[in-house]
Amino acid sequence: MPLQVTSKGRYALRVMLDLAQHRGEGVVSLKTVAERQGISQKYLESIVCSLRKAGLVESARGKEGGYALTREPEDCSVEEILSCTEDSLAPIACIRDGTADCSRAGVCPTLPMWQELDELTRHYLESVTLRDLMSGERWKNKEK
Repeated sequence: MPLQVTSKGRYALRVMLDLAQHRGEGVVSLKTVAERQGISQKYLESIVCSLRKAGLVESARGKEGGYALTREPEDCSVEEILSCTEDSLAPIACIRDGTADCSRAGVCPTLPMWQELDELTRHYLESVTLRDLMSGERWKNKEK
């Protein structure tokens, strides 16, 4: 599937951003995040499971349990977050992890363009961090 970020990916970003914004509060319950973000708690459970497996969040069990980031917001990229939830970040279906997965790869004149777009997209998403999303400074001068 070509790059089209699913609701799971968008919600994963929202969860991570919420945890980053409330980092000083310790662990945050999933119920609290769900209420603040207007997302089903049940749906968030599968999302944080993916984020936990990737080592982006840690969990604490019990009555006072919840989730917290494992790293500082500036050390967590959008690419890492989306990679936990999306099958692919490539612009077209025949590119998988930067390489062509197509029987026509050897004769396809458009493949180099798609591979370059894939690389540009990946580098851009790697360059954007939770801190960037929190501050918005990166895009302030670009607004009209």
